[in-house]
Amino acid sequence: MRKLILNPIHGSGAAARVALAMGLLLGSFSCGNVIAEDPQPGWTFIKETPEEHAAKMEWWNTARFGMFVHWGVYSVTGGEYRGKMPTNSAEWMMNKARIPIADYRTENVDKFNPTEFDADAFVGLAKEAGMKYLVITAKHHDGFSMFGSKASPYNVVDATPFKRDIMRELAEACKAQGIRFGFYYSQCQDWHHPGGIGNNWDKTIQRVSFDEYVREKAAPEIRQLLTEYGPISIFWWDTPRDMSKEAFDSLHSGTDLQPGIITNDRLGEEYAGDHKTFERKIPSEAPVGVDWEVCMPISGSWGYKKSDRDFKSSETLIRNLADIASKGGNYLLNVSPTGAGTLLPEATERLKTIGKWMKVNGESIYGTTASPFEELEWGRCTKKEFARGTTLYLHVFDWPKDGKLFLPGLQNKVEQAYLMADWQALNTQSSDLGVEVSLPEQAPDEINSVVVVNVSGALEIKPVLPTPNEDGTLTLSADMAYIHNNEGGEQASVREGRRREASSIGNWSDENAWVEWSFRIDSPGRYEVSAEFSLQDEKSRFRLGQPGQLQTVEVTSTGTARDFTTKSLATLNIDEAGDCILQIKPEKGSWSPIGLRKLVLTKQ
Repeated sequence: MRKLILNPIHGSGAAARVALAMGLLLGSFSCGNVIAEDPQPGWTFIKETPEEHAAKMEWWNTARFGMFVHWGVYSVTGGEYRGKMPTNSAEWMMNKARIPIADYRTENVDKFNPTEFDADAFVGLAKEAGMKYLVITAKHHDGFSMFGSKASPYNVVDATPFKRDIMRELAEACKAQGIRFGFYYSQCQDWHHPGGIGNNWDKTIQRVSFDEYVREKAAPEIRQLLTEYGPISIFWWDTPRDMSKEAFDSLHSGTDLQPGIITNDRLGEEYAGDHKTFERKIPSEAPVGVDWEVCMPISGSWGYKKSDRDFKSSETLIRNLADIASKGGNYLLNVSPTGAGTLLPEATERLKTIGKWMKVNGESIYGTTASPFEELEWGRCTKKEFARGTTLYLHVFDWPKDGKLFLPGLQNKVEQAYLMADWQALNTQSSDLGVEVSLPEQAPDEINSVVVVNVSGALEIKPVLPTPNEDGTLTLSADMAYIHNNEGGEQASVREGRRREASSIGNWSDENAWVEWSFRIDSPGRYEVSAEFSLQDEKSRFRLGQPGQLQTVEVTSTGTARDFTTKSLATLNIDEAGDCILQIKPEKGSWSPIGLRKLVLTKQ
């Protein structure tokens, strides 16, 4: 994370840093030695040390689970405009229906009066669900401030019948109940202010510059949110757009007003923030070397949309939480209060169900780190490492019919194993291939049963290569491949699909890049090799086989790069059982990029 600090030549300490931040937020873009095109002498951008970042992120990485809240005046009509339901989530209704500012105010702002809203009960539900932090939309793209803004009368206190500061009530409730509190703020898009980005349909707007919008509204509101609402743990930016350096620095510096605040990666291209954000989608593999979070609505829309009943099941939500934690990430689950200020019964029921599961199994989520295993066919794994050993939490989605749970490659001595639900002791058996845990016939939880395995010493997991299944078929998927990219050339990579099996190796335009898979064969013989691939060009040639035994293969167009088909490519003779390697190398001068989802070896 970049920070703007004061060098000793002009002052030192927290007071000087806050003075700088406040000066920038008040619009002093170029006065004195504060900010110009480049930082003036005396002002320097620095980065946190890894140790500083880790200390700041400790509570966040322990929490693992938070509540996102999208709430605005659009909830009055549930996203409906004059009998029609615009596409997209409800909070985009003004944009998608091209609603004039005057009409949006009449039909939404003037009618916003959520008299059933109870901040204490709302935060209490988040706490009951096992959530440790809450982030709410202080201002979304429609430009309406859900707090008593001093910079704009277009806010919930001054412009609605409700006349209560929702952000203040939630901040106080979170503080009282031990929940970390954070604000979402749409810093660039504002469809109400004449300098904000996004409103290209209302011709009554008398345009001013974006910098004027930042100076008049965004920067002062950010300053107010970060100085008048108590401890703020998170500031969640959204939809970065091009902006001047002055505007960027003005917004960026604001977070220094709250020591230790955590920000996401959506302020601007030059600002990485403290963590990476994945929207609606869980990555198949965790990003390397960064903290990260998945934000996802509990239903289809972020904001309350009365036609939306696409609620995710409790099973999906609980397994999502375990999946994300098993990759070292956080789950920010969004809910959508109605115009009355309450959640729909479907959302409340699911949060309570998650809470019941977390009450029993929360230890397997809070404070855990990513799984040491590459893939587990029965579920997921989280872990906690200690000075003398490691605790593995096995999240069993699919209870084994044979009562055997296998941990591939685990070489450590097992000290104990038990069910988290009732502390029932379990027997284990170790071998060179891994550890087998014997389970009772019945799963204690039909969604996600947690098995605890304590092992001694530093984790030692021996790589386990893929092997053919019982019918002699071996599948080598895209995400199992090792990609040898040519330094300086275009980088072939695995493109994630909506499902793991839809991921593919793509961007493979460099004919010097090649891929290989390692696997183990227990029975030598002849194996047919087929591939699921796509090819837009007329044809492509490459070499396939074991090292030193490559044979040329030609494939023809499948239509487009999105049209995948399965075709037999070659037959391999594997003479000895044991570890094997299979390679694909482009034939220079005859190569056209293919998309490759998987290879399948079938014994003849």
